[in-house]
Amino acid sequence: MMILISEDKNSVVTLDKGELISYLKNNEELIHQKGNPGWRNSDTEMFPIIGPTDANKFLVSTPKGNYNQDQHGLLRELEYSIENQTKNTCVFKKKYAAYTAIENSKFPDKSPIRLVSWPYSFTFKKIIELTNESLKITFEIIAEKGMPFMLGYHPAFMLNGHSDELVTTHNQEISIPEIQKGGDTAYPVLNTSEVSLIKKTGLNLNIKTKGFHNFMLWTPATNMLCIEPITAYPYTGGEMLSKELFNSSNGIDTFEIEIVPY
Repeated sequence: MMILISEDKNSVVTLDKGELISYLKNNEELIHQKGNPGWRNSDTEMFPIIGPTDANKFLVSTPKGNYNQDQHGLLRELEYSIENQTKNTCVFKKKYAAYTAIENSKFPDKSPIRLVSWPYSFTFKKIIELTNESLKITFEIIAEKGMPFMLGYHPAFMLNGHSDELVTTHNQEISIPEIQKGGDTAYPVLNTSEVSLIKKTGLNLNIKTKGFHNFMLWTPATNMLCIEPITAYPYTGGEMLSKELFNSSNGIDTFEIEIVPY
Protein backbone atom coordinates (compact mmCIF):
# COMPACT_ATOMS: atom_id res chain seq x y z
CA MET A 1 0.00 0.00 0.00
CA MET A 2 1.11 3.54 -0.71
CA ILE A 3 -0.39 6.72 0.74
CA LEU A 4 -0.21 10.25 -0.69
CA ILE A 5 -1.22 13.27 1.40
CA SER A 6 -1.97 16.77 0.13
CA GLU A 7 -0.13 19.79 1.54
CA ASP A 8 -3.20 20.94 3.49
CA LYS A 9 -3.75 17.38 4.83
CA ASN A 10 -7.41 17.42 3.67
CA SER A 11 -6.90 14.94 0.82
CA VAL A 12 -5.50 11.41 1.12
CA VAL A 13 -4.99 8.90 -1.70
CA THR A 14 -4.27 5.20 -1.21
CA LEU A 15 -2.70 3.10 -3.97
CA ASP A 16 -2.31 -0.66 -4.13
CA LYS A 17 0.18 -1.86 -6.78
CA GLY A 18 -0.68 1.19 -8.88
CA GLU A 19 -4.44 0.87 -8.44
CA LEU A 20 -6.30 3.86 -7.01
CA ILE A 21 -8.26 2.28 -4.16
CA SER A 22 -9.13 5.40 -2.15
CA TYR A 23 -9.41 9.16 -2.59
CA LEU A 24 -10.55 10.85 0.60
CA LYS A 25 -11.44 14.54 0.47
CA ASN A 26 -12.44 16.07 3.81
CA ASN A 27 -12.91 12.47 5.03
CA GLU A 28 -15.43 11.68 2.25
CA GLU A 29 -14.57 8.59 0.18
CA LEU A 30 -14.91 9.28 -3.54
CA ILE A 31 -13.75 5.91 -4.96
CA HIS A 32 -15.77 2.69 -5.21
CA GLN A 33 -14.54 0.24 -2.61
CA LYS A 34 -13.50 -3.29 -3.49
CA GLY A 35 -15.88 -5.85 -2.02
CA ASN A 36 -18.90 -3.60 -2.43
CA PRO A 37 -21.56 -4.60 -5.00
CA GLY A 38 -20.80 -3.76 -8.61
CA TRP A 39 -17.24 -4.17 -9.83
CA ARG A 40 -14.35 -6.08 -8.26
CA ASN A 41 -11.83 -3.30 -8.97
CA SER A 42 -11.56 0.42 -8.27
CA ASP A 43 -9.56 1.48 -11.32
CA THR A 44 -7.65 -0.01 -14.25
CA GLU A 45 -6.23 0.99 -17.64
CA MET A 46 -7.39 -0.23 -21.05
CA PHE A 47 -4.47 -0.58 -23.49
CA PRO A 48 -3.53 -1.16 -26.31
CA ILE A 49 -7.18 -1.76 -27.16
CA ILE A 50 -10.55 -0.88 -25.66
CA GLY A 51 -13.53 -3.18 -25.85
CA PRO A 52 -14.22 -6.84 -26.56
CA THR A 53 -12.45 -8.95 -29.17
CA ASP A 54 -14.49 -12.17 -29.02
CA ALA A 55 -16.51 -11.26 -32.14
CA ASN A 56 -13.26 -11.50 -34.12
CA LYS A 57 -12.00 -14.68 -32.42
CA PHE A 58 -9.88 -12.54 -30.06
CA LEU A 59 -7.66 -11.27 -32.90
CA VAL A 60 -6.70 -7.61 -33.39
CA SER A 61 -5.31 -6.45 -36.73
CA THR A 62 -2.04 -4.43 -36.75
CA PRO A 63 0.41 -3.42 -39.50
CA LYS A 64 2.55 -6.32 -38.24
CA GLY A 65 -0.22 -8.94 -38.43
CA ASN A 66 -3.04 -10.19 -36.25
CA TYR A 67 -2.45 -10.80 -32.54
CA ASN A 68 -4.50 -12.25 -29.70
CA GLN A 69 -5.99 -9.69 -27.33
CA ASP A 70 -8.77 -10.12 -24.79
CA GLN A 71 -11.18 -7.47 -23.51
CA HIS A 72 -9.52 -4.07 -22.93
CA GLY A 73 -6.01 -5.28 -23.84
CA LEU A 74 -3.03 -6.91 -22.15
CA LEU A 75 -1.70 -4.01 -20.06
CA ARG A 76 -3.80 -5.12 -17.09
CA GLU A 77 -1.95 -8.44 -17.07
CA LEU A 78 1.35 -6.68 -16.31
CA GLU A 79 2.46 -5.49 -12.86
CA TYR A 80 3.48 -1.94 -12.06
CA SER A 81 6.87 -1.15 -10.57
CA ILE A 82 7.51 2.08 -8.66
CA GLU A 83 9.83 4.48 -10.44
CA ASN A 84 9.61 7.43 -8.06
CA GLN A 85 7.69 8.62 -4.99
CA THR A 86 7.34 11.78 -2.92
CA LYS A 87 4.85 12.83 -0.22
CA ASN A 88 2.18 13.71 -2.79
CA THR A 89 3.34 12.15 -6.08
CA CYS A 90 4.13 8.70 -7.38
CA VAL A 91 5.27 7.31 -10.73
CA PHE A 92 4.44 3.72 -11.68
CA LYS A 93 5.77 1.89 -14.73
CA LYS A 94 4.95 -1.17 -16.82
CA LYS A 95 7.24 -2.47 -19.56
CA TYR A 96 6.37 -4.88 -22.35
CA ALA A 97 8.71 -6.49 -24.90
CA ALA A 98 7.29 -7.05 -28.39
CA TYR A 99 5.83 -10.50 -29.12
CA THR A 100 6.04 -11.65 -25.48
CA ALA A 101 3.24 -14.12 -24.72
CA ILE A 102 1.37 -13.14 -21.53
CA GLU A 103 -0.95 -15.40 -19.54
CA ASN A 104 -4.57 -14.21 -19.85
CA SER A 105 -6.14 -14.07 -16.37
CA LYS A 106 -9.60 -14.54 -17.89
CA PHE A 107 -8.60 -18.04 -19.08
CA PRO A 108 -10.24 -20.53 -18.76
CA ASP A 109 -13.34 -19.37 -16.86
CA LYS A 110 -14.14 -16.24 -18.89
CA SER A 111 -12.12 -16.70 -22.06
CA PRO A 112 -10.88 -19.53 -24.31
CA ILE A 113 -7.62 -17.64 -25.01
CA ARG A 114 -4.72 -18.64 -22.74
CA LEU A 115 -2.00 -16.34 -24.14
CA VAL A 116 -2.13 -12.76 -25.45
CA SER A 117 0.58 -10.73 -27.17
CA TRP A 118 1.37 -7.53 -29.09
CA PRO A 119 3.98 -6.97 -31.83
CA TYR A 120 5.37 -3.74 -30.35
CA SER A 121 7.46 -2.95 -27.28
CA PHE A 122 6.22 -0.18 -25.01
CA THR A 123 6.76 1.49 -21.64
CA PHE A 124 3.60 2.68 -19.90
CA LYS A 125 3.85 5.18 -17.04
CA LYS A 126 1.09 6.17 -14.61
CA ILE A 127 1.92 9.41 -12.78
CA ILE A 128 -0.21 10.32 -9.76
CA GLU A 129 -0.13 13.84 -8.31
CA LEU A 130 -2.29 14.89 -5.36
CA THR A 131 -2.80 18.60 -4.67
CA ASN A 132 -5.06 20.47 -2.27
CA GLU A 133 -7.58 20.95 -5.07
CA SER A 134 -7.46 17.79 -7.17
CA LEU A 135 -6.03 14.41 -8.14
CA LYS A 136 -4.13 14.43 -11.42
CA ILE A 137 -3.34 11.23 -13.30
CA THR A 138 -1.00 11.36 -16.30
CA PHE A 139 -0.25 8.48 -18.64
CA GLU A 140 2.97 8.51 -20.66
CA ILE A 141 3.32 5.95 -23.42
CA ILE A 142 6.76 5.38 -24.92
CA ALA A 143 6.65 3.15 -28.00
CA GLU A 144 7.80 2.63 -31.56
CA LYS A 145 6.54 5.43 -33.80
CA GLY A 146 3.47 4.32 -35.70
CA MET A 147 2.34 1.73 -33.15
CA PRO A 148 -1.47 1.60 -33.24
CA PHE A 149 -3.14 1.90 -29.87
CA MET A 150 -6.31 2.78 -28.04
CA LEU A 151 -6.24 4.03 -24.46
CA GLY A 152 -8.87 4.21 -21.77
CA TYR A 153 -8.81 4.93 -18.05
CA HIS A 154 -11.41 3.00 -16.04
CA PRO A 155 -11.96 4.50 -12.54
CA ALA A 156 -15.03 3.71 -10.43
CA PHE A 157 -16.63 6.38 -8.25
CA MET A 158 -18.83 5.91 -5.22
CA LEU A 159 -22.56 6.72 -5.48
CA ASN A 160 -25.20 6.87 -2.73
CA GLY A 161 -27.29 3.98 -4.10
CA HIS A 162 -30.45 6.02 -4.79
CA SER A 163 -29.85 6.57 -8.54
CA ASP A 164 -30.33 10.33 -8.12
CA GLU A 165 -26.90 11.43 -9.40
CA LEU A 166 -26.39 13.02 -12.82
CA VAL A 167 -23.49 13.13 -15.25
CA THR A 168 -23.42 16.47 -17.05
CA THR A 169 -21.55 17.93 -20.00
CA HIS A 170 -21.92 21.36 -21.60
CA ASN A 171 -25.05 20.12 -23.39
CA GLN A 172 -26.17 16.85 -21.71
CA GLU A 173 -27.64 15.54 -18.47
CA ILE A 174 -27.45 11.76 -18.11
CA SER A 175 -29.12 9.82 -15.30
CA ILE A 176 -27.94 6.60 -13.65
CA PRO A 177 -30.92 4.59 -15.04
CA GLU A 178 -30.05 5.81 -18.55
CA ILE A 179 -26.46 4.65 -18.08
CA GLN A 180 -27.58 1.25 -16.80
CA LYS A 181 -29.68 0.75 -19.94
CA GLY A 182 -26.43 0.92 -21.91
CA GLY A 183 -25.43 -2.42 -20.37
CA ASP A 184 -22.00 -3.89 -21.08
CA THR A 185 -21.43 -1.71 -24.15
CA ALA A 186 -21.46 1.33 -21.84
CA TYR A 187 -23.03 4.74 -22.48
CA PRO A 188 -21.00 6.89 -24.91
CA VAL A 189 -20.31 10.57 -24.25
CA LEU A 190 -18.41 11.67 -27.33
CA ASN A 191 -16.45 14.71 -28.47
CA THR A 192 -15.93 16.25 -25.06
CA SER A 193 -12.95 16.51 -22.73
CA GLU A 194 -14.85 17.32 -19.53
CA VAL A 195 -17.77 15.89 -17.56
CA SER A 196 -19.15 16.40 -14.06
CA LEU A 197 -20.75 14.00 -11.57
CA ILE A 198 -23.49 15.88 -9.72
CA LYS A 199 -24.72 14.39 -6.45
CA LYS A 200 -27.62 15.11 -4.10
CA THR A 201 -25.31 14.60 -1.13
CA GLY A 202 -21.55 14.84 -0.77
CA LEU A 203 -18.94 16.31 -3.06
CA ASN A 204 -19.54 16.72 -6.77
CA LEU A 205 -16.71 15.78 -9.15
CA ASN A 206 -15.45 17.58 -12.23
CA ILE A 207 -13.32 15.40 -14.52
CA LYS A 208 -11.12 17.21 -17.03
CA THR A 209 -8.98 15.40 -19.61
CA LYS A 210 -6.32 16.05 -22.23
CA GLY A 211 -5.82 13.71 -25.18
CA PHE A 212 -8.91 11.54 -24.78
CA HIS A 213 -11.87 13.57 -26.20
CA ASN A 214 -14.48 10.91 -25.29
CA PHE A 215 -15.95 9.07 -22.29
CA MET A 216 -17.81 5.85 -21.58
CA LEU A 217 -20.17 5.55 -18.58
CA TRP A 218 -20.81 2.13 -17.07
CA THR A 219 -22.29 0.61 -13.94
CA PRO A 220 -23.86 -2.75 -13.05
CA ALA A 221 -25.11 -1.33 -9.70
CA THR A 222 -26.56 1.83 -8.15
CA ASN A 223 -23.72 2.33 -5.63
CA MET A 224 -20.93 3.01 -8.17
CA LEU A 225 -20.23 4.57 -11.55
CA CYS A 226 -17.30 4.17 -13.90
CA ILE A 227 -16.55 7.42 -15.74
CA GLU A 228 -14.00 6.33 -18.34
CA PRO A 229 -11.97 8.72 -20.50
CA ILE A 230 -11.29 6.98 -23.83
CA THR A 231 -9.49 7.80 -27.06
CA ALA A 232 -12.28 6.15 -29.08
CA TYR A 233 -15.63 4.44 -28.43
CA PRO A 234 -15.18 0.80 -29.55
CA TYR A 235 -18.77 -0.46 -29.66
CA THR A 236 -19.50 0.57 -33.24
CA GLY A 237 -21.33 -2.58 -34.32
CA GLY A 238 -18.56 -3.94 -36.54
CA GLU A 239 -16.76 -7.20 -35.81
CA MET A 240 -13.29 -5.75 -36.30
CA LEU A 241 -11.81 -2.91 -34.29
CA SER A 242 -11.39 -0.67 -37.33
CA LYS A 243 -8.19 1.24 -38.05
CA GLU A 244 -10.07 4.52 -37.52
CA LEU A 245 -10.40 3.74 -33.79
CA PHE A 246 -6.63 3.63 -33.21
CA ASN A 247 -4.16 6.39 -32.43
CA SER A 248 -0.70 6.18 -33.99
CA SER A 249 2.23 6.50 -31.59
CA ASN A 250 4.40 9.60 -31.84
CA GLY A 251 7.15 7.85 -29.91
CA ILE A 252 6.08 9.54 -26.68
CA ASP A 253 2.42 10.35 -26.04
CA THR A 254 0.86 11.82 -22.90
CA PHE A 255 -2.74 11.84 -21.66
CA GLU A 256 -4.11 13.56 -18.58
CA ILE A 257 -7.07 13.23 -16.23
CA GLU A 258 -7.78 15.68 -13.43
CA ILE A 259 -10.43 14.81 -10.82
CA VAL A 260 -11.63 17.93 -9.02
CA PRO A 261 -13.99 17.51 -6.03
CA TYR A 262 -16.16 20.52 -5.22
